[in-house]
Formats: sequence, structure tokens, C-alpha cells
Amino acid sequence: MDTKRQDQALARQQRDLDRRRWPREGQPHNEAAPSLAPVLEPLPFSTLELAPEDQFAAWQAHMAPLVEVRLPEDKSPDDGFPADHTAWNLGGMLIVQQRAPAHSYMRSAAKLRSSSIDHWYIVLPRTGRSWTEVDRRVAENQSGKLEIRSLGYPFRGRVTDSESLFLYLPRDLFSDAASTLDAKNNSILSGNFANLFVDYVNSIEARLRSLTAEDLPRIIHATRSMIIACLAPPAEHAAAAEQLASVALMERARRYVQTNLDAAHLTPDSMCRALGVSRSRLYQLFEPSGGVLHYIQSRRLLAAHVALSDPADSRRIVDIAETFGFSSAANFSRAFSKEFGYSPREGRSTVVLPRPAHSVSLAEHEKASSFEGWLKALGS
Repeated sequence: MDTKRQDQALARQQRDLDRRRWPREGQPHNEAAPSLAPVLEPLPFSTLELAPEDQFAAWQAHMAPLVEVRLPEDKSPDDGFPADHTAWNLGGMLIVQQRAPAHSYMRSAAKLRSSSIDHWYIVLPRTGRSWTEVDRRVAENQSGKLEIRSLGYPFRGRVTDSESLFLYLPRDLFSDAASTLDAKNNSILSGNFANLFVDYVNSIEARLRSLTAEDLPRIIHATRSMIIACLAPPAEHAAAAEQLASVALMERARRYVQTNLDAAHLTPDSMCRALGVSRSRLYQLFEPSGGVLHYIQSRRLLAAHVALSDPADSRRIVDIAETFGFSSAANFSRAFSKEFGYSPREGRSTVVLPRPAHSVSLAEHEKASSFEGWLKALGS
């Protein structure tokens, strides 16, 4: 009898082990599923619910951070301007879905002087045609074609009634390929790589509502890689592929610097340890940016400028300088004046920066309440 009871007890123990080892039918098999939840929330803007006579003025105000827009000569604001604009913030890239009636646009030299936005952007029209002039050279675009342009240069153009997809990417993302992009400013991209990139962009757009936090850095990296592949001449594709191996490392290094701007230990040696690379590899990585020390000082000066131009920051100039690694007020003043063309004291009353310098985290990106806020924070 005792033997029978022992056998039954052993059988029950085995069943319990089996239940723990194998999930019951209907139970989720992936315990990590909650971390794979979609993370993107669109930022919509539309003139459709406004009175027709108010629609164009609202569109002008919405687009003001980027361009000045005007109606065609045969149109009046009273005719209405039904348009919508939905932005998605991927942290290192903005994707915008836009529909708008015919209009002209201009990013003037005056606007550049008053704007800290100098991103690259790519346009993929779904419908309509556009003509954009940069330095007397006109790029004509149409449905299914890609064009690339810099917001750091003046341009003007016009577009018919259209539906388009826009990608905004920070200039710093292409710091090691700046000359390649500058040479292709205001160009229409063509060839097999461009066609593959169109397919890729379409697939990303279709999945915006399901992307997870883990997806976003990979998408930024892949987007950058494909853009460079599109721009490189066929003979340079192999070389471009080799350069792309450094992209992920450069991004890690850039974010390490941004995260540790106020740390005394931010040095080439600390970066080598954190990134697991040699000093020669690190110097090679930052050579296009003027060197490691130059890059660190530049980012610290930009962060100091942000603090100085913040009305809510009442710290003394010398305290701000010390926060960002300058032990001497005189050294800070000389470096600041050389970087920006005016003294830290003058910078205290200068709200607009000469280039993007918003030291914000991805979480802060997501808290931005406007399209302009997203643009200014992009790439920080």
C-alpha cells in the first residue's frame, strides 16, 4: 500500500513538473510581449475643420518653422486650403504624411539666419509634381521619385495639388558623409538603390502604428545606410558598404558624448573603454568631425549656449562653464566666442542658436507638443 501511495505521489510530482515546463493551451508563450508594444503616437494637424477663409493662414503658421508658403496667383485665402499633416517621431528621424493643395514655398536666407534647423529631408510624392530651385538649379519631381534637400541652404519652389511622404533626418547623422550629401543637394535619386529605398519607405509607412521601441534605432540605421547607398556612384558602392560598418559605432559614440557632457571623465580614454575600441579606431571615427576633442568641446559649447539662452536658468556664466568641463572662465569665453562669434554674455540674450543644440533625451522628444518642437529636438 505504501508503495502504491509513493507511486501516486511521484506521478503527481511529474504532472506538476510538466505543467510548469509546458505552457497551458491558450496562455501566451512570450513573456516579453508587453515590451514589444507599439510606441509611436502620431501628431496630426489639419485645416479641414476650420472655416475656409481661415485654413491657409493656419497652414502658413504650421509650416513657418520650415518654409514661407504662398497661394498661386489665381487663388485667394477665401477659397479655402484643405490640408492635413501627420508627423511620426522615431527619435532620430521624423516621418510626415502630407496632403495639400497647390502652393509655392521658400526657405529664404533670412529664415536660415533665424532658424536652428538644418536637417536633411527626403520627399516621396504619391501624387502631384513639384519644382524646386537651389542655386539656380531646378529639380523637378513627380510621383514615385525621391528627392533630397538640405534645410541648411536657401531654396524656393512650387507644387501642384499633392500627397507626399517626407523624411526629416538630422545633419549629424551623416557627419562622415557630409560631402557626399552636399554634392547631391536638391537632386532626384534614381537607379536600383533608389527604387529599393522607395519600397523600404513604403514598408515603414505601412508599419508605423506597430513599430516597437526596439525597432526604431534599427530603422534609423537602415535608412541612413540606404540613403548613402543611393547617393554613392556605382563604382563606390563597395567602399560605401565598408563605411556603413562604422555607422552603428559612430551613433553609440555620439550618444555617449551627449549623455556625458557634464561628466569630468568624458575623455577619449573613457570613450574607448565604454565603446570597446582602440584610440586609433576612435580617432579615425571622429576624423570627419574634426577629431574627438574638437567634437566633445563643440557639443559642450552648444549645451552651454542652450543653458545661457534659457531664461529659466539663472546660474552664473562661470558656473555653467564649469558644469560643461571648462575649469577656466577665460578659456570658456575664448572658446565660446570662437565657436559662435559673440561672447557668453551676449549669448545670454540670444535665444536662437546658429545650429541645432537641444540637449534632450528621447523621452523629452516624445513630450514635445508641436511639430516645431520635434524638428528642433531632432538628432539631439
